[in-house]
Amino acid sequence: MSFDLQRAVEAAASWWYGLQPDPDTGRPGDRATLAKLRRCATVAEAMTEPATITLFRRMGATGPTQLPRIATLAVVLAHLREDLPEGRVARHLGPDYPEAPETARMSPLRFRRLLEAAPGDDQLTAFRRMVVLAGGSLPLRDLARSLLDWNDERRRRWIYDYWNAGQPVTAPAAEEPAA
Repeated sequence: MSFDLQRAVEAAASWWYGLQPDPDTGRPGDRATLAKLRRCATVAEAMTEPATITLFRRMGATGPTQLPRIATLAVVLAHLREDLPEGRVARHLGPDYPEAPETARMSPLRFRRLLEAAPGDDQLTAFRRMVVLAGGSLPLRDLARSLLDWNDERRRRWIYDYWNAGQPVTAPAAEEPAA
């Protein structure tokens, strides 16, 4: 991307918060726009939505090659219901520890498919499903940063976080037979 990533992530967060209803302040949000974006089945559909163009401009994007990735982000964020201020997306999806993959919100096979999804409609579908599997609650800024800068290094980071590789094994040790 040829724009400032941190600025783009903050613009995406501001855009998302602007669309969300806020019962505390009485702000109704923009449910119609969220519904339109949620119904987009392809990146091409998402690129034609006015809300996507608004996000594109707020992020400081200027070139047509940036539009598909931003359109994907718009649809994925429309499925997000709650911004978790802390943590990383992949950690929220992964198992408690590697020996118990059944504890993951997203199965290892589906996670691998997400990592391998081709840019465009496949990636849109994979990330949208990921948000649904997470119950609509993920760290918005990490999600936006990841989608905007999806590359090999980012994928490796997601694998590391998914499997909680930075933590020592906390699985209970098997008891040894008495001698």
